[in-house]
Amino acid sequence: MRGYTTREVAEVLGVPVSRILSWTRSGLLSPERGTRGGYRYSFQDIVLLRAARELLEQRVTLRRVRAALEALREQLPEGRPLSAVRIAAVGDRVVVRDADATWEPTSGQLTLDFPVSEVAARAEPVARRGLDRPGVPTDPTPDDWYHTGLDLEAVSPEKAAEAYGRAIALDPRHAQAHLNLGRLLHERGQPEEALRHYADALREHPGDARAQYNLGVAFEDLGRPDEAARAYRLALTLDDTLAAAHFNLFRLLEAAGGGSEAIAHLAAYKRLKEGTRG
Repeated sequence: MRGYTTREVAEVLGVPVSRILSWTRSGLLSPERGTRGGYRYSFQDIVLLRAARELLEQRVTLRRVRAALEALREQLPEGRPLSAVRIAAVGDRVVVRDADATWEPTSGQLTLDFPVSEVAARAEPVARRGLDRPGVPTDPTPDDWYHTGLDLEAVSPEKAAEAYGRAIALDPRHAQAHLNLGRLLHERGQPEEALRHYADALREHPGDARAQYNLGVAFEDLGRPDEAARAYRLALTLDDTLAAAHFNLFRLLEAAGGGSEAIAHLAAYKRLKEGTRG
């Protein structure tokens, strides 16, 4: 991981370097060490420190802040853009939200409410500056570019797509970069290009249900319903909790005349959605 230096984290959060070092040494988080021995913080570390700053400013005890951060660290989404998450307090619970789910990392009278995209917007120029300086301390790896893409998605999809492209240029077999670049191209209205990246992702990771589902959506958008239905069925053999795949397959089957399979997928979709609300 290339990561952010202590000085860069201080710049993003708008606090002195000494405070970042103090929080780190107090055990709020454990960043990696770079090749020269300095701390190298991930974007997730910056998000956690942003939450810690708010809580400490409210005079929450260090023990409780540490517990909240530990729970947040465990519950933040993996492999999805962290910058799309919002961290907030609801009643006496700290919750983490994204488009797909809500988590409850810890309890207690904590009050904070901020979208991680705020942090991403401040981190974006710092991340770009670091990656565009080859050789300091090492040239960016495919994973460096991939994680930068994740950091940038909520604030700059175009730059995120560029970062994923750089990851793929360095490693054409980087499945997650293909998947995420495909999704961004798809959202941009380019399903044909997206289809190629989804297929590349699946070539490397045939068991990726999300890539298989995205492939189905691309086929639908290209007017190829039979291939879309086949992709949705494959996605569901890999993960039968994908509610959207059940619903999309129901729609395609219903348009083709319905039948018991269509009814079964609609029932599965309703069951999963009711379970989410519960």
